[in-house]
Amino acid sequence: MSARLSRGAHSVAGQVFALQAVIVLLLITAAALALVFQARFDSQRDARNRSLAAAEAFAHAPGLPEALMSHDPTAALQPLAEAARRASGLDFIAVMDLRGVRYTDSRPELIGKRASDISRAVAGESFTQVFKGQPSDAVRAVVPVRNADGEVIGLVGTGIEVENVSHAVEAQLPLLVGATAGGLLLGTAGAALVSRRLLHQTRGLGAAEMTRMNEHHEAVLHAVREGVLIIGNDQRLILANDEARRLLDLPQDAEERHVGDLGLDPRTTELLASGRVVTDHVHLAGDRLLAVNVRPTMAYAGRPAGRVVTLRDSTELASVSGRAEVARSRLQLLYDAGVRIGTTLDVARTAEELSEVAVPRFADFVTVELLEPVLRGDEPSRGGVYTEMRRAAISGIRSDSPLQPVGDLIRFEVPTAPMAAALDAGHAVLAADLNAAMGWRAQDSQGTRVALEYGLHSLISVPLQARGVVLGMANFWRADTPEPFDGEDLSFAEELGARAAVSIDNARRFTREHAMAVTLQRSLLPRVLPDQSAVDVAYRYLPAKAGVGGDWFDVIQLPGARVALVVGDVVGHGVHAAATMGRLRTAVHNFSTLDLPPDELLGHLDELINRIDQDEAGGAGTADGSADGNGNGSRGGGEDAEPDGRAERASSVTGATCLYAVYDPVSGRCRMASAGHPGPALIRPDGRVEFPEMPAGIPLGVGGMPFEAVEFELPEGSRLVLFTDGLVEDRDRDFDTGLRLLAETLSRPGRSPDQACSDVLATMLFPVPSDDIALLVADTRRLEADRIAEWEVPVEHSAVSRVRNAGSAQLVEWGLEDIAFPAELILSELVTNAIRYGSAPVGVRLIRDRSLICEVSDGSSTSPHLRYAATTDEGGRGLFLVAQYAERWGTRYTDRGKVIWAELPLTGGAEPQPPAPPDLEALEDLAW
Repeated sequence: MSARLSRGAHSVAGQVFALQAVIVLLLITAAALALVFQARFDSQRDARNRSLAAAEAFAHAPGLPEALMSHDPTAALQPLAEAARRASGLDFIAVMDLRGVRYTDSRPELIGKRASDISRAVAGESFTQVFKGQPSDAVRAVVPVRNADGEVIGLVGTGIEVENVSHAVEAQLPLLVGATAGGLLLGTAGAALVSRRLLHQTRGLGAAEMTRMNEHHEAVLHAVREGVLIIGNDQRLILANDEARRLLDLPQDAEERHVGDLGLDPRTTELLASGRVVTDHVHLAGDRLLAVNVRPTMAYAGRPAGRVVTLRDSTELASVSGRAEVARSRLQLLYDAGVRIGTTLDVARTAEELSEVAVPRFADFVTVELLEPVLRGDEPSRGGVYTEMRRAAISGIRSDSPLQPVGDLIRFEVPTAPMAAALDAGHAVLAADLNAAMGWRAQDSQGTRVALEYGLHSLISVPLQARGVVLGMANFWRADTPEPFDGEDLSFAEELGARAAVSIDNARRFTREHAMAVTLQRSLLPRVLPDQSAVDVAYRYLPAKAGVGGDWFDVIQLPGARVALVVGDVVGHGVHAAATMGRLRTAVHNFSTLDLPPDELLGHLDELINRIDQDEAGGAGTADGSADGNGNGSRGGGEDAEPDGRAERASSVTGATCLYAVYDPVSGRCRMASAGHPGPALIRPDGRVEFPEMPAGIPLGVGGMPFEAVEFELPEGSRLVLFTDGLVEDRDRDFDTGLRLLAETLSRPGRSPDQACSDVLATMLFPVPSDDIALLVADTRRLEADRIAEWEVPVEHSAVSRVRNAGSAQLVEWGLEDIAFPAELILSELVTNAIRYGSAPVGVRLIRDRSLICEVSDGSSTSPHLRYAATTDEGGRGLFLVAQYAERWGTRYTDRGKVIWAELPLTGGAEPQPPAPPDLEALEDLAW
């Protein structure tokens, strides 16, 4: 606070306040003194007037001359004089003779005494005066008294003592003092307000600081190398600094003159007088190129706003600015090239992007030629002489061009031609004047003549190289642009070509990897679906444009005419995702041979993936290379080497999803389980589309949680649609929206599975899918009842022959007499085993499908095993005989036991020839 007070006291505002306070004090004091003196003067004047009036009135009172001529004037006049004195408020009224002897007086002791200085009244003149003397100082008036003849016969003196006059003035002093104090207070407050405002405007600056600021302002205003003009709203020049005078050649008396009277050219006068706001407007004034800025000023104190004009001489900077603009445009072009080239990882499209980005900002025409292996994605050969390339892209400012079109083979057979020279030297080559490029003209005399007539006059040939390998060539041509290419253009073209070559090489390597992944994936996906009667299946598989993923599907034939429908998805893209998909498909096939329920199969698959990940993670430390002398894993330094740890991360299978469904055409029931995969779509026979509720399963490889299966019955004529998430969701469409669109598409009736696949892809497919799409459409079928035969078997050995006879009769009814013997043999062995080693209930089912399926079920969970029986063994040959006669056989477990099944071809085929076939009745007694 003290610092602020000190600063305020020494500031201009503080000094002004002190000066104003002193002036106010002096003015108020002078005014107060003047008022006091004026009051005294007015009091004396009032006393004179009152005294004179009273004296005149008393002197002309009737009877006064007679009373003066009486023998005792005092007795007659004293009462009258006192009464008049009290009435008039005077201090005394004295009647005197011509000698000044008082006849009356307010003081009785003065009666009879003479008054002094009355000669003027004796002479007949009335007067007033401030009398000083005895008996007291007073303001008095003396008036002569005349008789009827006009002769002075006496005098009347009246007055007010000076002391009483002073009392009247003193009575007014409180008012004068109060008015003086109020005036002083108001004056000081006004000075304080003015000083505060001044303090705010001057920011507390002192006189020396403001003087220095003004000096700096003047110095900057007139020393800066930028012209400054201040023009009022009336178009008059208010201020111009020295630089403005020099740039515009203003006269010395330019200030306060109208801008139209300054002798400027009309364009400059119009710009200054227009009042429009401009920013860095380039204006030609005489032989100078000026950058002009015009800004309005704010209105102040009711005055209209003017404007400030700044002028900067840019004549000398024009050429430098031009070069800077060219450099800036080249940098912008390089930036655009980095953004626009290589956006699709397609070799041909990347070449097109290179040609498009350089036209028209750098060249009028651009052609790009690539080696044949590069277009295929193969690694081009290192070194050697390149004599031909395939034109991959061409762009120009006009659609017509004398240059060869895309797809043509371009040959470089003349070593002195710019293209061949650039390839040989390994850097860009400039042909500033194509008329003088004899090597180029000799390469194709007819074509070059047409090109020259068209207007092509300058060329830069740039070899496209990445990692020291030539990929192709870019040629930049100028036709409509009159300036030929120069050395700076050569450097820029080489930089542009180097950046484009990296993108082309990336696209080439991606093309190679994509082709390998597609080939690998298609080799791992099912090529031919198995023949089966349970479902009518159609499928579609589309790899992602950006890279092959790990989506897959499968249709697996299961025992008992059943079928398994599988779809899965592996996280990631590329060869690794395809290889991982193949491993999963193989594992599912292997587990399906065990005929496990869907939830158990997914559990075994999850356990297998966990074990694979753990084994490969444990061996990843040696996958990258052997340990060096310091114990650190080392890798080769080649260009294709992957970063450390990439092999470990790439080998992980965690994140795969799978949906496994088993459909039984005999019962019409479908059982399925999901490992983090979207559930299927179910289309009812009436066309209704449903998405059955599936238990939420975790992806494969996460582990720790069991899978849960769901089972439901499908009406005959139902359709199951299994798909991967790439079909329904993408960057621009969420999963729920995709499901609604899929349901609308699937609800169209009267289409085969293949037609349904085509319609779904036509509706759902994204222009550039970012993920693989696997789609499986299966129309379910039911086996007719006359193709199924079932019997319940009592748990007694005598029932074997009855079952065998019933089975033989059923085969005859079906027209399968050719396979009656092996079928009876298999039934005898399986039923005998179930009765001897199993538990109730025992059942037999024959199914005539694409093969004859014999199923024997019992309530035991023990599994039979095939083994060789020794010569002395009494049993153990029954299952061996089943394996010999059956095309396939196996065991599957149910919720209440197991089923042992065997399949026989319907055609009979070549039967095995055992050394000595035993009698069927005897086989009933053989042990397993």
